Amino acid sequence: MKILSIITKGLVATVSLAVLAVTAGGWWTYRTATDNLATDDVIVPDTGQPSANGSPLPLRREPQDTTILLVGLDSRTDNQGNPLPRELLAQLQAGNATGEQNTDTMIVIHIPADPTKKAWGLSLPRDSYVDIAGGFGRHKLNSAYARAKVSTANQLRGQGKDAATVDRESTTAGRRNLIATINTLTGLRIDHYAEINLLGFSEITNSVGGVPVCLNEPVRDSYSGANFAAGRQTLQGVDALRFVRQRHGLTNGDLDRVRRQQAFLAGLANRMFSAGTLTDPARITGLVNALTKAVVLDKGWDLLSFAQQLGGLSAGNVQFETIPTGRINLSTSDGSAVEVNPSQVRQFVQDLLVPPVPPARGSRETPNAKKIDMQEKVQKIASVEPINAGAIPCVD
Repeated sequence: MKILSIITKGLVATVSLAVLAVTAGGWWTYRTATDNLATDDVIVPDTGQPSANGSPLPLRREPQDTTILLVGLDSRTDNQGNPLPRELLAQLQAGNATGEQNTDTMIVIHIPADPTKKAWGLSLPRDSYVDIAGGFGRHKLNSAYARAKVSTANQLRGQGKDAATVDRESTTAGRRNLIATINTLTGLRIDHYAEINLLGFSEITNSVGGVPVCLNEPVRDSYSGANFAAGRQTLQGVDALRFVRQRHGLTNGDLDRVRRQQAFLAGLANRMFSAGTLTDPARITGLVNALTKAVVLDKGWDLLSFAQQLGGLSAGNVQFETIPTGRINLSTSDGSAVEVNPSQVRQFVQDLLVPPVPPARGSRETPNAKKIDMQEKVQKIASVEPINAGAIPCVD
């Protein structure tokens, strides 16, 4: 249970960061946000060359597109490293601090420069069995951050560095290694990084007055505390955490939980863009306060420019997908994992960037026929319908 409750934090950051950027139109709010946000120098300059470990070049995309990695970290601290109060952890049913640094939510958000194209979020299940950057071999995706952090910390201690330096520099190394791993897996160049924790999720859902969700059936789960009726309802704070953390009782475990997270994020996006949230000064202030307490961004992110890029975005133009996966109980040295084929993942992402052109009516074949066939095969493997933020989807 210690990891479950953090799962959705990175998801919430998708829209939360958008809100933060939009509020940048007000100078005071923008200055307050940017002055108080925690940042880290985690984006390594793009050389345009294959990596040292032989990873292929990134997929082609429009130069002005923006790709963001959103991460929910299993952490019981705020964004400055200070422990969260015991009473808050108890309220969130988060358990005690464990010292673990596994990333339990990872979503790649792609925002096109062309406002006529869809923005999309791509979920990467935490147990995906992949090649970890930094020479660590094949392991679960959610260990990429922790492995590099622990390795770097050991090296720095051996060099006699003080505790503060060890923590700061090893954390940066962990974030960079996670980014490098996802760059290679998806074929996308990550432009920006956003990390959020328990405190942020709770306060963000409270600040917007709750998030609309919908369940196909009533649920009752003693592990997560989820106890909800079927149908549409609005959740915030602890109840929102319970909704997104449940995996027991769900047919596909973590994959179904990813689906819950996407539905929750779709509801949040819908609320942001459709319910006047962005025009309510009190709610904007609450959002900024929540974000500055719990979010870490990459150093140098120009939020004002990002706000301009988001100017024409609407909830109906935001879609959520999951990478294609195989067996969900793949036996590995790290225990049961989710099977992933990197070539299929990259093809899936390429088709999101440049959707295949369907055959003309009456035509037997098109130049993209093979590409369309591959997309159909990948979709069958993924067996997950995309979720659109223009409505409130019902999920299991």
